Amino acid sequence: MITEVPVGLSLLSAGYCLHPELLTLRGGSLKPVAFPAGYALIRHPKYGPILFDTGYSARFFRETASLPALLYRKITPVVYRDEESAARRLEEGGITPGEVRYIVLSHFHADHIGGVRDFPQAQFIYLRKSYDAVSRLGPVRATKAGFLPGLLPDDFNLRSLPLDEYSAMRPLPEGLPFTEAYDLLGDGSLLAVELSGHAAGMIGLFVSTAEHDYLLCADTVWSSRAFRENRKPHPAAGLIMSSRAEYNHNFERLRRIHEQLPALRIVPSHCREALALWGTGSVK
Repeated sequence: MITEVPVGLSLLSAGYCLHPELLTLRGGSLKPVAFPAGYALIRHPKYGPILFDTGYSARFFRETASLPALLYRKITPVVYRDEESAARRLEEGGITPGEVRYIVLSHFHADHIGGVRDFPQAQFIYLRKSYDAVSRLGPVRATKAGFLPGLLPDDFNLRSLPLDEYSAMRPLPEGLPFTEAYDLLGDGSLLAVELSGHAAGMIGLFVSTAEHDYLLCADTVWSSRAFRENRKPHPAAGLIMSSRAEYNHNFERLRRIHEQLPALRIVPSHCREALALWGTGSVK
């Protein structure tokens, strides 16, 4: 095990967007394909249900009803049904929204934070510089950065537990292209690593169940084919990246992890293949 405390894990999605495959995978099709807005439910033996991102919610459509945010919806059309929301899925599995104590936010794009208002007791864990990169942007620049501030609750700052250079770290096993990780709960169960590039301060999460190790890598790639076949996105995708250099660096890290630890289950947030292979489709 990469982590020290095994957890339960359900891989789910709340809605999807349509985007030409070519932009996300060099040599891909020009036809729009569906990219699910994936998130994870982690069942911790002590802290109970924890979310890694949330996917979309109906609030996304209200927040993109007028310009400039309407451009977000037009450029990246979203398909979503209310019964797909993270809150609804958890309730179907016997978990009320108020039971969720922590939500780990990989980054602040709308397809990752769309459902956070549905969890009134949750505290938010994220890399401080991820929020700093978007929190002071005006409407036009925020839209370009994929950030819709109205998706966050009014008391977001009061409920935040941001990670920074003073946060607890834990060494990772030798052989990984990371030497240490943020120890989110202090018990070695959730180990976060920075994977900036797609977005400033984006984090991925190492978690282990009793059977498998996982790396929830957020948007380091959009599909598993990318790191398996060494196919980076089209150069035009760089226009929405926070840093092309950091993206390339972390893309290579992902490739190395896959080669060195082939049994590790790497889960990109928008990968239909990973969700089909390892997702449960419901809360278990």
